[in-house]
Amino acid sequence: MTSGIWYAIGAYLLWGILPIYWKWISHVSALELIAHRIVWSCLMLGGLVVMSRQWKPFTAALTARVVRLYALAALFIAVNWFTYVWAVNTGRVLQASLGYFINPLISVVLGVMVLGERLRPFQWVAVGLAATGVLYLTMTLGVLPWISLTLACSFGVYGLVKKTAPLGSVHGLAVETAILLLPAIGYLLLLELAGDGAFFRTGVLSAILIIGTGIVTAAPLLLFASAVQRVPLSQIGLLQYIAPTMQLLLGVFLYREPFARTQLVGFAMVWAGLIVFGLEGFLTRSNQHLRFSDS
Repeated sequence: MTSGIWYAIGAYLLWGILPIYWKWISHVSALELIAHRIVWSCLMLGGLVVMSRQWKPFTAALTARVVRLYALAALFIAVNWFTYVWAVNTGRVLQASLGYFINPLISVVLGVMVLGERLRPFQWVAVGLAATGVLYLTMTLGVLPWISLTLACSFGVYGLVKKTAPLGSVHGLAVETAILLLPAIGYLLLLELAGDGAFFRTGVLSAILIIGTGIVTAAPLLLFASAVQRVPLSQIGLLQYIAPTMQLLLGVFLYREPFARTQLVGFAMVWAGLIVFGLEGFLTRSNQHLRFSDS
């Protein structure tokens, strides 16, 4: 597999176990956690930019167009962060996982319609299986899954923006968090002045975990940003089923959220689509390698 595929797998594995981390600090409100994620991520990424000795070329690349592009990315990732943390900390891990099952389909559609990417016949079969499973899962909920749809659409558009973004993964993410930094700091200061901030009032371990939100936020996003610049968005989209599958297992077996047998049918269709996509890609690469060897 290419390095981009490994970057994507690493990102999705980390995202898959993130509900455990957010549950550890579920006593902190979702909006406050998002503000801390922005602040600590920005500090960490800024440090990486400075240590790489690329500060001057980095600032020189920040044209008005580049800043607007990353401001759009920052908006969508902020919406995604808030919705996800709120869902996990209010006992909706399964709804969050459904959102990330839907998201790969959004990525595939965007890759085909906006970027002109093409899918091979069996890749369309894989997408069809996954889409059928997602539709079935949505119908079993009985209501419009707004949490899932918000997560899917916000991260799908974020991935599209990152695909067309000109900066490297570290620099791009540094710009996104820097754009959100002042509002985040302002909100945290207001909380402290009102006596409602959790950072100085919930113990040392809690404060350490809050600071750690910068690492658990930046690490998978850096891997994701590196991946989308190396492989087609349609492939990124279907690999993303790794994360929601892990979240589903956590929601059912660790947090004991209700999971009806009828839902298993929908998830099985999604997993079948992922298996078809993976096998198709493996066989295609094997055939190409054989043809290259014969020539």
